[in-house]
Amino acid sequence: MKPRKSSVPGIDPVPRFDAKVFLESAGGPKAVVKFDRGETVFRQGDAGKDVFYIQSGGVKLSVLSRTGKEAVVAMIGPGDFFGEGCMAGQPLRMGSATAITPSVIMLVAKKRMTQLLHDQPTMADRFIAHMLSRNIRIEEDLIDQLFNSSEKRLARILLLLAHFGKTPEPETVIPRMTQDTLASMIGTTRSRVSYFMNRFRKLGFIHYNGGLQVHSALLTVVLRD
Repeated sequence: MKPRKSSVPGIDPVPRFDAKVFLESAGGPKAVVKFDRGETVFRQGDAGKDVFYIQSGGVKLSVLSRTGKEAVVAMIGPGDFFGEGCMAGQPLRMGSATAITPSVIMLVAKKRMTQLLHDQPTMADRFIAHMLSRNIRIEEDLIDQLFNSSEKRLARILLLLAHFGKTPEPETVIPRMTQDTLASMIGTTRSRVSYFMNRFRKLGFIHYNGGLQVHSALLTVVLRD
């Protein structure tokens, strides 16, 4: 299967495979858990025992400094894995995972996940490609943080949350989150986020209608020199 071409600059196509069917048909220790918005999936410092797969909803991955300052590492959604560090010898969680919207998440025991990937090499190849693509995305977020303006960073995050470039029909209504969360994701202040959000709304790039809706015209901010 050929990967879909991304419509958001700087984002590589994500290899697609039916991970849900793969996991559900595999048997062995796993569970499906529902999390409410704002509920913690795991905390920084918890023991790493499971790999997580998002069936629906969204999750914020963050790290807390010794001084108590939170940095948002990534926002992920349906079809994404997380917590895979335990498979690479991480005994403790390096960060926290929090549901940003009501979410349904599958938990697969580390030992069972290792066995699945060993027994099904084709799926293992696709899983690895999937995880590498997500790591590339995180690296791109870091580059975005270093070199782009806060306005461009905010536009890019909103497009990513709306799944532009990831699916043929983007879910343009994004999960509700505070401006403080958006500010921590792009490395700026809440007041700057508020200023740019109002500007995007006046320009018709976003609008509020029972949720925040993102339009493809917001790409002009990302593409602007």
